[in-house]
Amino acid sequence: MTVPDERAPRTDLSALVKAYDVRGVVPDQWDDVTAELFGAAFVQVTGARTLVTGHDMRASSPDLARAFARGAMAQGADVVATGLCSTDQLYYASGALGLPGAMFTASHNPARYNGIKMCRAGAVPIGQDSGLTDIRTLVERWTDAGDPHPPAVHTGTLTHRDTLPEYAAHLRTLVDLTGIRPLKIVVDAGNGMAGHTAPTVLAGLPLDVVPLYFELDGAFPNHEANPLDPANIVDLQERVRAEGADLGLAFDGDADRCFVVDERGEPVAPSAITALVALRELDRRPGATILHNLITSRAVPEAIREAGGTPVRTRVGHSFIKAEMARTGAVFGGEHSAHYYFADFWNADTGMLAALHVLAELGSQEAPLSALTRRFDRYAASGEINSSVDDPSARLAAVRTVWRNRPGVTVDELDGLTVSGPDWWFNLRPSNTEPLLRLNTEARDTATMRALRDEVLELVGVPARGVSQVG
Repeated sequence: MTVPDERAPRTDLSALVKAYDVRGVVPDQWDDVTAELFGAAFVQVTGARTLVTGHDMRASSPDLARAFARGAMAQGADVVATGLCSTDQLYYASGALGLPGAMFTASHNPARYNGIKMCRAGAVPIGQDSGLTDIRTLVERWTDAGDPHPPAVHTGTLTHRDTLPEYAAHLRTLVDLTGIRPLKIVVDAGNGMAGHTAPTVLAGLPLDVVPLYFELDGAFPNHEANPLDPANIVDLQERVRAEGADLGLAFDGDADRCFVVDERGEPVAPSAITALVALRELDRRPGATILHNLITSRAVPEAIREAGGTPVRTRVGHSFIKAEMARTGAVFGGEHSAHYYFADFWNADTGMLAALHVLAELGSQEAPLSALTRRFDRYAASGEINSSVDDPSARLAAVRTVWRNRPGVTVDELDGLTVSGPDWWFNLRPSNTEPLLRLNTEARDTATMRALRDEVLELVGVPARGVSQVG
């Protein structure tokens, strides 16, 4: 195994290892040497005898994936390399093959970034509380010593396997679109991995697909691969209107999230998609449990209850959602960030499967998408507002002090601070990785929502220039 040059500056793993994954700038924060150490540590912590890897279209991804594989093989593990794939395609491989896995991607981050999303067999996530801290500790120890753990007696093998056809076939078994009416759809891959997966998944269906930015390019020449930012779906909106399409789909860089635009070119809130898919799952499994994170619209649990299901509220973040899926036996879960989780997909998130559900629902009736989702448009929402602050904990405590004794409200701290009234709520929570407070507010009417939003922001004490709104 290659070892770090003792004269080189030490990799700052505190900045590199996040709550749910590894992510940083290449080569400034990490490189193939670091990736090799992560591969060795991954095998040590998981005990994997065989593992699967995949990577996105970023320029640095193939080298990082190969280095990780070298580290893993030096510890005696065999590696199945799937090559180019989306993150949910890697989850498919982990689930179908029963292997732990590592996906090399920085999702929606700019081109200079890269990262690793790791999971155990069956796509069970690895986060700080479930192995990532142990992996980081080993990498730090080996980096400090300048000498990694001695290699195994036998070096593992490397094989290559294209899982795209299997992945696409599996998704098509979960949603039947063969009998839907013909639909015209615009798909914006954002030069990310949906340009690789969508043609295979959607092939042969009664769909007229208008591709937008399907060319794989990790430099993202057309727009950032982050559809949560309204600026990045403008091209999709315009194309949907110009084509007279039935809907538009936008995927992020690693194609595990899917955003939807209706036939008018208007964004459909991820909460509405969560509710729509939840009702489809409840049609198949009456009375089932459905998860929603605590900043989805109140319309989501209301719709689930109205359909006879059991809504369960969770923290924000895929590791929490997936753990709760396993604990509760939930059949589906959705987040405001357009991550959608399915029991039929090893409790993992897949934007492509959510998209197939939307297409199946729309194609089974004549009503436009705007009419199908209007029933979930019950509240006015602020979207997520990010405030840059020097001391997030102190600001959060100040807001808590003001609100905790007000009459007629409930306060909980499942994830940050959530304060609820009869027809409104707000959640204020710190970022896991940046000095930010994230505010979401919702109310029955726009005037109440804006007043609530402005009052909380005033308590946070951030000037207008320090606030950015997403969604």
